[in-house]
Amino acid sequence: MSPHLIALRAIVAREALRFLHQRSRFFAALVRPLVWLVVFAAGFRAALGLSITPPYTTYIEYETYIVPGLCGMILLFNGMQSSLSLVYDREMGSMRLLLTAPLPRWWLLLCKLLAGTAVGVLQCYAFLLIAALWGVRLPALGFLTVLPALVVAGLMLGALGLALSSLIRQLENFAGVMNFVIFPMFFLSSALYPLWRMEEASQLLRDICAVNPFTQAVELIRFALYAQPNGPALGWTLLAMAAFLGLSLWGYDPARGMMRQKT
Repeated sequence: MSPHLIALRAIVAREALRFLHQRSRFFAALVRPLVWLVVFAAGFRAALGLSITPPYTTYIEYETYIVPGLCGMILLFNGMQSSLSLVYDREMGSMRLLLTAPLPRWWLLLCKLLAGTAVGVLQCYAFLLIAALWGVRLPALGFLTVLPALVVAGLMLGALGLALSSLIRQLENFAGVMNFVIFPMFFLSSALYPLWRMEEASQLLRDICAVNPFTQAVELIRFALYAQPNGPALGWTLLAMAAFLGLSLWGYDPARGMMRQKT
Protein backbone atom coordinates (compact mmCIF):
# COMPACT_ATOMS: atom_id res chain seq x y z
CA MET A 1 0.00 0.00 0.00
CA SER A 2 1.32 3.42 -0.96
CA PRO A 3 2.13 5.98 1.77
CA HIS A 4 -0.73 8.17 0.53
CA LEU A 5 -3.30 5.43 1.06
CA ILE A 6 -1.78 4.53 4.43
CA ALA A 7 -2.18 8.14 5.54
CA LEU A 8 -5.76 8.23 4.24
CA ARG A 9 -6.66 5.05 6.10
CA ALA A 10 -5.03 6.25 9.31
CA ILE A 11 -6.75 9.65 9.28
CA VAL A 12 -10.16 8.19 8.42
CA ALA A 13 -9.77 5.54 11.14
CA ARG A 14 -8.81 8.21 13.67
CA GLU A 15 -11.86 10.31 12.82
CA ALA A 16 -14.10 7.23 12.96
CA LEU A 17 -12.78 6.27 16.40
CA ARG A 18 -13.19 9.82 17.65
CA PHE A 19 -16.76 9.85 16.37
CA LEU A 20 -17.58 6.50 17.98
CA HIS A 21 -16.12 7.60 21.32
CA GLN A 22 -18.07 10.87 21.21
CA ARG A 23 -21.58 9.47 21.01
CA SER A 24 -23.04 12.70 22.31
CA ARG A 25 -21.73 14.37 19.16
CA PHE A 26 -23.86 12.05 17.03
CA PHE A 27 -27.02 12.70 19.04
CA ALA A 28 -26.36 16.44 19.18
CA ALA A 29 -26.02 16.50 15.40
CA LEU A 30 -29.48 14.94 15.11
CA VAL A 31 -31.20 17.00 17.82
CA ARG A 32 -30.88 20.31 15.95
CA PRO A 33 -32.58 19.22 12.71
CA LEU A 34 -35.14 17.12 14.56
CA VAL A 35 -36.21 20.13 16.62
CA TRP A 36 -36.78 22.07 13.41
CA LEU A 37 -38.61 19.14 11.82
CA VAL A 38 -40.87 18.31 14.76
CA VAL A 39 -41.38 21.63 16.55
CA PHE A 40 -40.76 24.58 14.25
CA ALA A 41 -42.24 23.00 11.14
CA ALA A 42 -45.56 22.62 12.94
CA GLY A 43 -45.69 26.36 13.60
CA PHE A 44 -44.39 27.47 10.21
CA ARG A 45 -46.64 25.16 8.21
CA ALA A 46 -49.56 27.56 8.22
CA ALA A 47 -47.48 30.74 7.97
CA LEU A 48 -45.37 29.76 4.95
CA GLY A 49 -47.27 28.78 1.84
CA LEU A 50 -45.38 26.81 -0.78
CA SER A 51 -46.01 26.94 -4.51
CA ILE A 52 -45.37 24.13 -6.96
CA THR A 53 -41.75 24.70 -7.90
CA PRO A 54 -39.13 22.24 -9.19
CA PRO A 55 -38.27 19.59 -8.21
CA TYR A 56 -41.77 19.25 -6.75
CA THR A 57 -44.66 18.46 -9.08
CA THR A 58 -47.41 19.01 -6.53
CA TYR A 59 -48.04 20.84 -3.29
CA ILE A 60 -46.01 19.45 -0.42
CA GLU A 61 -46.02 19.71 3.34
CA TYR A 62 -43.57 22.13 4.92
CA GLU A 63 -41.79 19.25 6.65
CA THR A 64 -40.97 17.78 3.25
CA TYR A 65 -39.60 21.10 2.01
CA ILE A 66 -37.17 21.65 4.88
CA VAL A 67 -35.66 18.15 4.92
CA PRO A 68 -32.92 19.03 2.35
CA GLY A 69 -32.12 22.20 4.28
CA LEU A 70 -31.82 20.25 7.50
CA CYS A 71 -29.45 17.82 5.80
CA GLY A 72 -27.43 20.86 4.84
CA MET A 73 -27.56 22.01 8.46
CA ILE A 74 -26.05 18.70 9.57
CA LEU A 75 -23.23 19.02 7.04
CA LEU A 76 -22.65 22.67 7.96
CA PHE A 77 -22.37 22.01 11.68
CA ASN A 78 -20.26 18.93 11.02
CA GLY A 79 -17.86 21.03 8.95
CA MET A 80 -17.59 23.54 11.77
CA GLN A 81 -17.13 20.70 14.27
CA SER A 82 -14.27 19.41 12.16
CA SER A 83 -12.68 22.85 12.15
CA LEU A 84 -13.01 22.93 15.95
CA SER A 85 -11.21 19.59 16.19
CA LEU A 86 -8.43 20.98 14.00
CA VAL A 87 -7.98 23.94 16.34
CA TYR A 88 -7.93 21.56 19.31
CA ASP A 89 -5.40 19.30 17.58
CA ARG A 90 -3.23 22.31 16.84
CA GLU A 91 -3.23 23.40 20.48
CA MET A 92 -2.45 19.86 21.63
CA GLY A 93 0.35 19.47 19.07
CA SER A 94 -1.06 16.54 17.09
CA MET A 95 -1.91 18.77 14.13
CA ARG A 96 1.66 19.98 13.95
CA LEU A 97 2.85 16.38 13.97
CA LEU A 98 0.42 15.49 11.17
CA LEU A 99 1.47 18.38 8.94
CA THR A 100 5.16 17.53 9.31
CA ALA A 101 4.63 14.02 7.89
CA PRO A 102 6.68 13.31 4.74
CA LEU A 103 3.63 13.68 2.49
CA PRO A 104 2.21 16.63 0.55
CA ARG A 105 0.34 18.96 2.86
CA TRP A 106 -2.57 19.20 0.43
CA TRP A 107 -3.03 15.42 0.62
CA LEU A 108 -3.07 15.40 4.41
CA LEU A 109 -5.67 18.17 4.49
CA LEU A 110 -7.71 16.37 1.83
CA CYS A 111 -7.65 13.19 3.92
CA LYS A 112 -8.91 15.17 6.89
CA LEU A 113 -11.63 16.67 4.71
CA LEU A 114 -12.72 13.28 3.36
CA ALA A 115 -12.88 11.79 6.84
CA GLY A 116 -15.04 14.62 8.16
CA THR A 117 -17.34 14.44 5.13
CA ALA A 118 -17.86 10.71 5.60
CA VAL A 119 -19.02 11.31 9.18
CA GLY A 120 -21.40 14.06 8.05
CA VAL A 121 -22.93 11.90 5.31
CA LEU A 122 -23.61 9.10 7.81
CA GLN A 123 -25.36 11.59 10.09
CA CYS A 124 -27.50 12.80 7.17
CA TYR A 125 -28.64 9.28 6.35
CA ALA A 126 -29.54 8.70 9.98
CA PHE A 127 -31.64 11.87 9.91
CA LEU A 128 -33.32 10.92 6.62
CA LEU A 129 -34.26 7.57 8.11
CA ILE A 130 -35.78 9.23 11.18
CA ALA A 131 -37.62 11.74 8.97
CA ALA A 132 -39.09 8.90 6.91
CA LEU A 133 -40.23 7.14 10.09
CA TRP A 134 -41.76 10.43 11.26
CA GLY A 135 -43.93 10.49 8.14
CA VAL A 136 -42.01 12.66 5.69
CA ARG A 137 -42.58 11.21 2.24
CA LEU A 138 -39.43 10.95 0.16
CA PRO A 139 -38.85 8.95 -3.02
CA ALA A 140 -37.20 5.62 -2.30
CA LEU A 141 -34.77 6.17 -5.17
CA GLY A 142 -33.81 9.52 -3.61
CA PHE A 143 -31.96 7.78 -0.79
CA LEU A 144 -29.52 6.51 -3.41
CA THR A 145 -29.35 9.50 -5.76
CA VAL A 146 -28.77 11.94 -2.91
CA LEU A 147 -25.46 10.34 -1.95
CA PRO A 148 -23.29 12.22 -4.51
CA ALA A 149 -24.99 15.50 -3.60
CA LEU A 150 -24.35 14.94 0.11
CA VAL A 151 -20.70 14.17 -0.60
CA VAL A 152 -20.20 17.29 -2.75
CA ALA A 153 -22.03 19.52 -0.26
CA GLY A 154 -20.13 17.98 2.63
CA LEU A 155 -16.79 18.54 0.91
CA MET A 156 -17.66 22.18 0.20
CA LEU A 157 -18.76 22.92 3.77
CA GLY A 158 -15.87 20.90 5.17
CA ALA A 159 -13.45 22.94 3.05
CA LEU A 160 -15.01 26.06 4.54
CA GLY A 161 -14.31 24.63 7.99
CA LEU A 162 -10.71 23.93 6.98
CA ALA A 163 -10.27 27.51 5.82
CA LEU A 164 -11.74 28.87 9.05
CA SER A 165 -9.56 26.61 11.18
CA SER A 166 -6.48 28.30 9.73
CA LEU A 167 -7.81 31.62 11.06
CA ILE A 168 -9.03 30.54 14.50
CA ARG A 169 -6.22 30.83 17.04
CA GLN A 170 -7.99 29.65 20.18
CA LEU A 171 -10.90 27.41 21.03
CA GLU A 172 -12.65 30.30 22.73
CA ASN A 173 -13.00 32.09 19.40
CA PHE A 174 -15.09 29.30 17.95
CA ALA A 175 -18.29 30.71 19.47
CA GLY A 176 -17.75 33.89 17.50
CA VAL A 177 -17.35 31.92 14.31
CA MET A 178 -20.64 30.16 15.07
CA ASN A 179 -22.41 33.51 15.31
CA PHE A 180 -20.85 35.22 12.30
CA VAL A 181 -20.55 32.31 9.85
CA ILE A 182 -22.91 29.42 10.57
CA PHE A 183 -26.13 31.21 11.39
CA PRO A 184 -26.00 33.82 8.58
CA MET A 185 -25.22 31.07 6.08
CA PHE A 186 -28.13 28.97 7.32
CA PHE A 187 -30.81 31.61 7.68
CA LEU A 188 -29.84 33.52 4.51
CA SER A 189 -30.52 30.50 2.35
CA SER A 190 -33.35 28.44 0.90
CA ALA A 191 -33.09 25.90 3.70
CA LEU A 192 -36.20 27.10 5.56
CA TYR A 193 -38.12 29.06 2.93
CA PRO A 194 -38.02 29.30 -0.87
CA LEU A 195 -36.29 32.21 -2.56
CA TRP A 196 -39.53 33.59 -3.96
CA ARG A 197 -40.71 34.18 -0.41
CA MET A 198 -37.55 36.14 0.28
CA GLU A 199 -38.12 38.16 -2.91
CA GLU A 200 -41.51 39.26 -1.61
CA ALA A 201 -39.74 40.87 1.34
CA SER A 202 -36.65 42.29 -0.40
CA GLN A 203 -35.01 41.80 -3.78
CA LEU A 204 -31.61 42.48 -2.23
CA LEU A 205 -32.20 39.88 0.45
CA ARG A 206 -33.23 37.39 -2.21
CA ASP A 207 -30.05 38.07 -4.21
CA ILE A 208 -27.91 37.57 -1.10
CA CYS A 209 -29.59 34.23 -0.46
CA ALA A 210 -29.12 33.21 -4.10
CA VAL A 211 -25.33 33.75 -4.04
CA ASN A 212 -24.95 32.03 -0.68
CA PRO A 213 -22.95 28.80 -1.29
CA PHE A 214 -25.07 27.07 1.31
CA THR A 215 -28.19 27.78 -0.76
CA GLN A 216 -26.61 26.07 -3.75
CA ALA A 217 -25.65 23.07 -1.62
CA VAL A 218 -29.21 22.79 -0.26
CA GLU A 219 -30.74 23.01 -3.74
CA LEU A 220 -28.31 20.38 -4.98
CA ILE A 221 -29.47 18.05 -2.20
CA ARG A 222 -33.14 18.94 -2.80
CA PHE A 223 -33.05 18.03 -6.49
CA ALA A 224 -30.96 14.92 -5.85
CA LEU A 225 -33.56 13.61 -3.41
CA TYR A 226 -35.98 13.57 -6.35
CA ALA A 227 -33.43 12.08 -8.78
CA GLN A 228 -33.24 15.31 -10.77
CA PRO A 229 -30.00 17.02 -11.83
CA ASN A 230 -29.32 20.65 -10.95
CA GLY A 231 -26.37 21.77 -13.06
CA PRO A 232 -26.13 25.37 -11.81
CA ALA A 233 -26.25 24.31 -8.15
CA LEU A 234 -23.61 21.64 -8.77
CA GLY A 235 -21.36 24.10 -10.61
CA TRP A 236 -21.58 26.78 -7.94
CA THR A 237 -21.05 24.25 -5.15
CA LEU A 238 -17.95 22.86 -6.85
CA LEU A 239 -16.67 26.39 -7.46
CA ALA A 240 -17.16 27.31 -3.80
CA MET A 241 -15.47 24.07 -2.73
CA ALA A 242 -12.44 24.86 -4.92
CA ALA A 243 -12.26 28.39 -3.52
CA PHE A 244 -12.51 27.28 0.12
CA LEU A 245 -10.05 24.44 -0.42
CA GLY A 246 -7.58 26.80 -2.08
CA LEU A 247 -7.93 29.22 0.82
CA SER A 248 -7.36 26.45 3.34
CA LEU A 249 -4.24 25.24 1.50
CA TRP A 250 -2.93 28.79 1.47
CA GLY A 251 -3.81 29.22 5.14
CA TYR A 252 -1.93 26.08 6.15
CA ASP A 253 1.13 26.95 4.06
CA PRO A 254 3.79 27.96 6.62
CA ALA A 255 5.58 30.09 4.02
CA ARG A 256 2.61 32.27 3.07
CA GLY A 257 -0.54 31.47 5.00
CA MET A 258 -2.06 32.19 8.37
CA MET A 259 -0.31 29.19 9.93
CA ARG A 260 3.25 30.41 9.39
CA GLN A 261 3.66 31.08 13.11
CA LYS A 262 1.96 27.88 14.19
CA THR A 263 3.59 25.10 12.18
